[in-house]
Amino acid sequence: MTFVPCFVFIFLGAPYVERLRGNRALSAALAGVTAAVVGVIANLALYFALATLFGTVEPGPLAVLVPDPATLRPVAVAIALVAGVLVFALRWSVLRTLGVMLAGTVPFLSFVVERRTTRDLRAAA
Repeated sequence: MTFVPCFVFIFLGAPYVERLRGNRALSAALAGVTAAVVGVIANLALYFALATLFGTVEPGPLAVLVPDPATLRPVAVAIALVAGVLVFALRWSVLRTLGVMLAGTVPFLSFVVERRTTRDLRAAA
């Protein structure tokens, strides 16, 4: 629900953006906004990548997030590497890559959950 206003602004404003490109002042402002949005997306991508690939990420000097290398998650790294190869080396579309990665990880995750549940039930008995 949070993103609904953003989509409304995009869909309602999209037809007018092409007309605004002719105006130099507005075009410069839109270029600045585009640069800011790209920066925010890059920051979020880095934040989520660190949180996914490492178990512990703590603020370091200058409030820069510093991951603990000992908490590297090998399964997450393997999934990221395979996805990177599919997208960049094999030139697969992002949608196709997501479908393959989801199909490959869901059975694996169900296996891990089942194994942990069985282990916990045996330990409780």
